[in-house]
Amino acid sequence: MKYICVVCLLILSCFTFAQEIKKSNWIVGPSIGYQHQDKNFLKASFWALKDVGYANYLRFDVGANLTFQDKKAHIIPELGTTYYLSAKGVWPFIKGEVTPYTLTPKFGLGLFNIIEVAAGYGFELQQKKNLTPIKGFSFSLGVSLPLNYHLY
Repeated sequence: MKYICVVCLLILSCFTFAQEIKKSNWIVGPSIGYQHQDKNFLKASFWALKDVGYANYLRFDVGANLTFQDKKAHIIPELGTTYYLSAKGVWPFIKGEVTPYTLTPKFGLGLFNIIEVAAGYGFELQQKKNLTPIKGFSFSLGVSLPLNYHLY
């Protein structure tokens, strides 16, 4: 239950933070998703997206992955960077995600940065105590909620 409260608090703080930067040229918001990489994960994050040229965007994510093993919850922090290539409706992208335990390069497709599907391969950096190794093929599906569409 306390993990659900932490995720809810993270999402509420995203809304507050978004109000502060509404007049900037960054689009921000929360995202939630599913990832399979040797086990199932629930992913929650906060992201910021910046236009870096004609129809190309750079996105930064800060979040956490939640998984269960042996009736225990494991929360793993994660940082990610995504580069969207020629964004026009369907946005192809390359992505890199890093946790204290894995480095995962990915490629995928997004629909207006709202719904994304990605695949990649996770390389183990170290093993988390009381959790089987997290490495190998990765598949993810995510939904992002942009909080500020209007750029000034």
